[in-house]
Amino acid sequence: MTDLLQKSLCALALSVALASAGNAATLVEPTLHLKLEDGGGRVALTLDACGGKTDTRILSALVENRIPATIFVTGIWLKRNAAAVEIMRAHPDLFELENHGGRHIPVVDTPRKIYGISSAGSPDAVQAEVESGAAALGKAGGTAPKWFRGATAEYSPSAIAMIRKLGFKIAGFSVNGDGGSLLGAKETTRRIAAAKDGDVIIAHINQPTHAAGEGVVQGLLALKQKGMTFVRLDDAEGVGNDGTTD
Repeated sequence: MTDLLQKSLCALALSVALASAGNAATLVEPTLHLKLEDGGGRVALTLDACGGKTDTRILSALVENRIPATIFVTGIWLKRNAAAVEIMRAHPDLFELENHGGRHIPVVDTPRKIYGISSAGSPDAVQAEVESGAAALGKAGGTAPKWFRGATAEYSPSAIAMIRKLGFKIAGFSVNGDGGSLLGAKETTRRIAAAKDGDVIIAHINQPTHAAGEGVVQGLLALKQKGMTFVRLDDAEGVGNDGTTD
């Protein structure tokens, strides 16, 4: 191999590596805030139902304390939690059910892993994840979803554009309440109780054995005691970054 050819191949390999590294760094974790209004004191509670069961501690507290919430449900969770869905459908003034995907697959259109979960890996697979989630909600009854939140809440920019073309706004957040349901009750309580006017809280309602669930309840009750008003995403104007809502 000539020196010139070897240098050319090395340069090509380096450019490919740099392109791959650049592509790997393009994931977006969108934020979402409520548009502030005079009087203030509004927060939006969003709860992900990824799979598994239902944390009845949270669901019962929401019903008993009349706290509205936007629930992002997967097709997997819907199949396994008919009783919880029935409770939510019985309280349409409290619960808004939105699209969390068919199989809880990160909507990233290149192959990679995010928090150990394999991404959709292609544009077609991204579209299938979004549309299958909407179809599952359609079969469960109720209104058609308007919002989408992908597994891991991280997206490739091209996937964001695709989801918007499919007619969905993308739900980011401004307060990570429970750290993927992995935080303890005390820290979860502290994070949620610290929410301010315009914040959108994310937490989980599908991990009934995790300590975080108790923290979600305590944090919400603390906000209610402060006089904060809870709204669903459909009941307020949400402003997201990176083209997720405009």
